[in-house]
Amino acid sequence: MIREDITTGEIITILRRRLLFVVVLSLIGGATGYALYRILPKKYTSKTLVLIEEPPVAPVVSPVSDNSGQRLATMQQQILSRSRLEPVIRELNLYQGDLDRVPMEELVDRFRKAIDISAVAPMADVRAQNLPGFTISVSFSSPTLAQKICAKITAMFLAGNQEMSQSEVKENTEFLDKEVLEAKAKLDEQDAKVADFQRIHLGSLPEQSQMNLNMLTGLTSQLEAATQALNRAQQDKSFAESVMAQQLSAWQASQAGQNPETFDQQLSALQAQLAALQSRYTDDHPDVIKAKNDIAVLKQKMAESDLSRKNAPVEKAQKSLTEPTQILQLRAQIHQYDQVIRERTQQQEEIQKQINLYQSRVQASPGVEQEYKLLTRDHQVVLDAYNEMVKKRDQSEVGQRLVESQNGEQFQVLDSASLPDSPSFPKLPLFAGGGFGAGLALAIGLTLLFEVQDTSMRSERDIEAVLRLPVLAMIPLITENPGKGKQSASMMGS
Repeated sequence: MIREDITTGEIITILRRRLLFVVVLSLIGGATGYALYRILPKKYTSKTLVLIEEPPVAPVVSPVSDNSGQRLATMQQQILSRSRLEPVIRELNLYQGDLDRVPMEELVDRFRKAIDISAVAPMADVRAQNLPGFTISVSFSSPTLAQKICAKITAMFLAGNQEMSQSEVKENTEFLDKEVLEAKAKLDEQDAKVADFQRIHLGSLPEQSQMNLNMLTGLTSQLEAATQALNRAQQDKSFAESVMAQQLSAWQASQAGQNPETFDQQLSALQAQLAALQSRYTDDHPDVIKAKNDIAVLKQKMAESDLSRKNAPVEKAQKSLTEPTQILQLRAQIHQYDQVIRERTQQQEEIQKQINLYQSRVQASPGVEQEYKLLTRDHQVVLDAYNEMVKKRDQSEVGQRLVESQNGEQFQVLDSASLPDSPSFPKLPLFAGGGFGAGLALAIGLTLLFEVQDTSMRSERDIEAVLRLPVLAMIPLITENPGKGKQSASMMGS
């Protein structure tokens, strides 16, 4: 029997007593494990290690997906599909005995379970998306077939990676080409809008506002100068008309037989005209110079007239039928002043029209600037999008050339498919040791069960545990035949 307070010595005693039973069951378990090892079908595992090499050209952004783990999962689904595995089964003559009686779908599923693809996580961070490589393991009944299958699956991964890379970059480039064309169409539309706006509001654009202000200031100055010139021409004309009226009146009086004005009166008029001209102009002005010349000529005539009166008898002067030179000169001056007045008036009108034009541009400038900002902002957004698309398209084309020249991300076989020399299942140490351990555990369990069910009392502690009374005396062991072993002694308690 087993008590709750059993000691280590008693446990050892129990094991010694059941030693033969424990040894036998353990040996039977080990023999059973070895028999299973011999009976179960063998499976051999061939492995290969494939590394993922990054492209050597670092500055160029590859258009291929950067998540190598996702790409590996995608290729794994493609390669382990029925359309890819069924040709391998038929090419290598796998499952020959089951081809006629087992559906192909079941065989493909069995073949798929024999293939294991596990990613090799980076040492720095196992959660990283980019994997340094992956391992392909194939378990099959024949080591040669396992090696062939592993090499075949590896070759399918290498070819699939190249095919997928080329397909990705091609689709990416075609997509970006379409995006570039759409962005170009939007940019052309914005360019047309900007061109129309600039054509309609030519002269009122924001960059022309300062020029408009400068032109307006210059035109204002020109208008003031033209106005002053016009006023001066009108004053000169009025003065010339008054002088001509005096000259014409005197000449007409002389022609009518009346007392002509004397040279002294003419000299006084010319001197008054010179004084008026000098009040407005400098001595270098042509009118001032001409008036001085007229005075000098008149004085010379006065001197000649005085000399002729002294040397010759007085004769009646013939009446001239033509106007004097002075009157003709005054008429020419008035005609010139009229022409100057017309030119200055026309110039004044033209300048005023230009001033009105630039004033309207300056007044419309704030509204045009606001509208132009909105238009140019939209144009800049479309232009930036177009430039970004062109940049991505160029990078995609470079990446496509890299993939086509085998310079992109590649799968490199580091360890080729191995030829297994021992089965991966079942393993002799595992089955033999497991059988032995299972037999030992079963023996210990049965021993404990037998001891629990055994009600024999073999020690003082057993008696005290059952009777709950102390032991007063013990009867020594009595043997009838010492050569036949010992018999259990009966014990008495009170």
